[in-house]
Amino acid sequence: MTETRFRHLTSVRDLDQASALRILDTASAFLEVTRRPVRKVPTLRGKTIINAFFEASTRTRTSFELAGKRLGADVVNIGGSSSSTSKGETLRDTVATLDAMHADVIVVRHSASGAADYIKGRTRAAIVNGGDGMHEHPTQALLDAFTIRAHLGRLQGLTVAICGDIQHSRVARSNALLLPLLGAKVRLAGPQTLLPHDAAALGAETFTRLEPALEGADVVMMLRIQQERLGSALLPTLREYARTFGLNRARLGLAQPHAIVMHPGPMNRGVEINDDVADGERSVITAQVESGVAVRMAVLYLCATEPGQPIGSE
Repeated sequence: MTETRFRHLTSVRDLDQASALRILDTASAFLEVTRRPVRKVPTLRGKTIINAFFEASTRTRTSFELAGKRLGADVVNIGGSSSSTSKGETLRDTVATLDAMHADVIVVRHSASGAADYIKGRTRAAIVNGGDGMHEHPTQALLDAFTIRAHLGRLQGLTVAICGDIQHSRVARSNALLLPLLGAKVRLAGPQTLLPHDAAALGAETFTRLEPALEGADVVMMLRIQQERLGSALLPTLREYARTFGLNRARLGLAQPHAIVMHPGPMNRGVEINDDVADGERSVITAQVESGVAVRMAVLYLCATEPGQPIGSE
């Protein structure tokens, strides 16, 4: 049977079920590598990976950097403030410059939705989307799926409640596309002003109250409330939001007894999630971070492999 292959990962829509599962299975092997005393393999020795992060990031950028280095690749990091875009250079010219350096993979994070797709058509390198505007964050969804499967043993038949600022969340959008592809049911919950207008197109059930979304859920994924949006009249005060949409132990009790709690970070403690839940026995938030390195190792490995070349060949 021929394996499903892909060259780029700019959207969950680039994946079918077989390729998504292939990434998760490959990540399982790399997770073992990340737990060794010497956490490095020569799998991508001789390959060059450029992390072009034009938007601030801690977790995603560090995760991709570690992933590339643990695979033995040469890794170069470029930030928005240190790139020529800060001097007025266009993204097109920046990409042309990077392409001339013959990178094998370029990981892109950008504030503009569609930036990764734009770059994909203008370089010979494989492009991985590290988050673009309010569009998508495919590797975050993959690491979330990996974490769920690792802790609950499966994805098929599970109910995942994603709660918070859905409208502006690329994490919510990518998860709403990926999780049903892998057999899970997604619920989206948030204030009416923070629910997307195209929620029906995502195929997810939507709720304007937290409690009914949590009832019987196997996974509760809380999203960061972006305090900078308070001035746009989309939210009441943080105190009011915490009172009506914050996840506490009482509300978590509505979910299944085995339910796990997730958050892509960074967290606003005491706003969308209480300390005793974030640090509680049902939280897998730190496990998501560990999963992220393994999943991004898998994505880089598969994207850096020439199309048609058997995976693992010399």
